[in-house]
Amino acid sequence: MKIKAIIEKGKDGLYSVYSTQHLGNSYLGGFGDSVSAAKADFFESIREAYGEQGIPFTPEEIDVEYRYDVPSFFNFFDIINVSKFAEFAGINESKMRAYKCGVAYPGEKTTEKIFRAIKKLATELSVASL
Repeated sequence: MKIKAIIEKGKDGLYSVYSTQHLGNSYLGGFGDSVSAAKADFFESIREAYGEQGIPFTPEEIDVEYRYDVPSFFNFFDIINVSKFAEFAGINESKMRAYKCGVAYPGEKTTEKIFRAIKKLATELSVASL
């Protein structure tokens, strides 16, 4: 089963993972103080929904496609240095830090710029060898 999930940082500082899809009458969602914790809670909601439907739960059959907001992306992929990423993406460093913290939110053009930089970085990493 393929599930599309959205990850966002709330104004309360907590992260949420939710899907507009549902299993039977069960809506899928999770919360946590980190993206990892919210994802684990989200996965538990999937497990519970399967149980309520009386369907055997097989984690390997679940394919979740996550869509992150900017603060959630940098929380989960905290290995990425935000200042260096801002330089790589051509974005003001202090604005990028504000986006990361959720103090400010990028507009559509800036979000697209961030997305293109993420894709470029992913491509460069995928063809690198040691």
